[in-house]
Amino acid sequence: MAGRGIAIDFDFAAMNGAELLFETTKKFLRDLDRIPFDESLEARCLFGCTYSDGLTRLFAQSKTKKTAKKAARDLAAAFAAAVTEAVPAAVGIPFRNFIKVFADAGFSIAIATRADLDAVRFAFGPVLGKDVILYHEDSEGYGFPTWESWRRACMALEMKHAAVRAVAGSGFAVKTALVAGMRAVAVTNDRVAYQDFGGAGEVVDGLSGKTAKRILAKL
Repeated sequence: MAGRGIAIDFDFAAMNGAELLFETTKKFLRDLDRIPFDESLEARCLFGCTYSDGLTRLFAQSKTKKTAKKAARDLAAAFAAAVTEAVPAAVGIPFRNFIKVFADAGFSIAIATRADLDAVRFAFGPVLGKDVILYHEDSEGYGFPTWESWRRACMALEMKHAAVRAVAGSGFAVKTALVAGMRAVAVTNDRVAYQDFGGAGEVVDGLSGKTAKRILAKL
């Protein structure tokens, strides 16, 4: 593949993965050891951290004797399962139109998801093709891809990072894209609106044909 590309963190940019992650984490911690969890604790302890580091900080504030390392693996797995269930409903007409605008403009597109590909590939079928690929990404970041994750997206496209625009679903994802040497577009929602989106070339409230044209006009 050559030319220009975009890398989409589907779980947080195309659907509200931040809300799904919060609810998954809240249930997980309650079932694990009745560990308190709310929006403030998520913002202070987890967002911007790896699962392991964030849970270590959170557990230090609770009375639990559970180990953060194992809990991190289990929480990541629980979130991946939740994403797998939620993905099909998110591959709707607005997302398909977003992809079509960029595909028609000659972009190569990588769509990353934490979902089980065997379970969701059929849902993505209408948008996939020679220049639109789907791949599995297990990022260690709580609610965001690490900079290594963005670089893996570029490798999947067989393109240099400077030629690929990241489509990120949080302020932290914007920052890691910049660290990876990529420019970024941010998708925001109520769950992540408090975060710093500085550095994003454009901030939109969803992925659709309309926002694709808005983004494309500024590239």
